[in-house]
Amino acid sequence: MTASSVFTTELLDARREPFNPYGYVPTRWICFAFFGLFGLSTVFHLGQSIRHRVWWLLPTAVLSGILEVIGWAARLWSSFSPTKLLAFEIQVIGTIIGPTPLIAADFMILGRIINRLGTRYSRLSPKWYSIIFCSCDIISLSVQGFGGTLASLAVGKSESPDHGAHIMLGGIIFQMVTISIYILLATEFFVRYFWDWPLRGDAAYHSLALNAKRSGRGELDSKLRVMVGALAFNTVCLLIRAIYRTLELLNGFEGRIIRTERFFNILDGGMILLAMVTFNVVHPGVYLKAPEGRESSEVEMRLKEAGLLYYRL
Repeated sequence: MTASSVFTTELLDARREPFNPYGYVPTRWICFAFFGLFGLSTVFHLGQSIRHRVWWLLPTAVLSGILEVIGWAARLWSSFSPTKLLAFEIQVIGTIIGPTPLIAADFMILGRIINRLGTRYSRLSPKWYSIIFCSCDIISLSVQGFGGTLASLAVGKSESPDHGAHIMLGGIIFQMVTISIYILLATEFFVRYFWDWPLRGDAAYHSLALNAKRSGRGELDSKLRVMVGALAFNTVCLLIRAIYRTLELLNGFEGRIIRTERFFNILDGGMILLAMVTFNVVHPGVYLKAPEGRESSEVEMRLKEAGLLYYRL
């Protein structure tokens, strides 16, 4: 018997063995592709963040990419040794928490868009968007990481991973609810902006408006319009992934969803890769940058100085 036939036999046996935690053998070329593409995207994000001095992308987009690279490296390892429990444990944790820092980048970007277009149209201030939603993101990250660790360790001990899976599910559902609330608030902001229907009273603005045509209303230029579109697409990708993960965990570690590789490749790896690459192409350091010479409107500055600019929760 040749070496290749022995290896093939081992892989076929792994598919039949009950201790194979995947229920399948990860396809090697797909693992290679995701590992390489996530690696390239992460390197580009690192370089772009340094070049454009967008430091908040380091603990968000760059960190997310690193976690995805680790997760897919472990899946690649599993394609050679599908019953190796350490590889399975690493990929569970890496891929479950990997997208969470990227979601925080979305929250930060929306806050900066609100600053550009007008805080009077937003129910929350940019500062509170960062505080509330990034705090929720950290909670979600911690819960998912803890649950993923418990589940993977249980698999390693040939015990039921249900307890850890339930904790992971709680973290994912919390994340999905957070994203949904964020989408609702963002949608309200853009509807109010396009209809020029501010949440704040106009009296203070008009008293300090000077000759401004639309006090407190920023211009949605072509670059910012592209950034808004990229943010919307990115958010949809992350929401699809969160819905998939919720259904996967509801179905259980022995369920059909988690044991179908193509679902994971498309609805997890594919969605997160699209989200990562979107911000490589439409980078916040370029598309969020205000046109030269255009800074905060005089109305906003005067209101801040006068203490009249306030925010509602």
